Amino acid sequence: MSLETLAAEIIRQAQEEADSIIEQAKTEAKRIEDKANEEALQFSSLVTTRAEKESEQIAVEVVASAKQANQKKALIARREELELTWKAAREEIGSAKMSGRKKILDSLVKEASEKNKSDVILRPVKADRSVLSKSGFTIGDDVEGLGGFVLESKDGSTMLDFRFDLMLEEAWKNTLGEINGILFD
Repeated sequence: MSLETLAAEIIRQAQEEADSIIEQAKTEAKRIEDKANEEALQFSSLVTTRAEKESEQIAVEVVASAKQANQKKALIARREELELTWKAAREEIGSAKMSGRKKILDSLVKEASEKNKSDVILRPVKADRSVLSKSGFTIGDDVEGLGGFVLESKDGSTMLDFRFDLMLEEAWKNTLGEINGILFD
């Protein structure tokens, strides 16, 4: 065998070995690429699933928060409306021009007379002084209130409250459910 033939044989074998190594490398590269693509797809799927769950949770929380905020606003609005109604009722009851005021006062004086007329002082609310001065009771100093009067023993130890304030508060407490129904249902 000549040197040229030997060199050609070495080159051919080297070329075959190089081709074999290149083919193995391509196969290994394809396997590595496929594995990386599979892992990337799994990771992407995992991240997408997690993101969807977090998104759903955030949506639930946002909706719950919005509902709670709306409920709070509705409660505040109800409270404000009840306060305005309470204020309007107080203004109406406190008005000297309230319809039926004299009749109410006469009824309260009659009730007070049945309890005790002697040894008491009738202390009127200023707006009702002129009407109550004809009651037959000894009239004392004015008291604060929307209307009506207070009966006080002469020694100051006992007091009966016939003011509109107390009656309005009791009526308000007793009918608050009904008032809510009228205003908000």
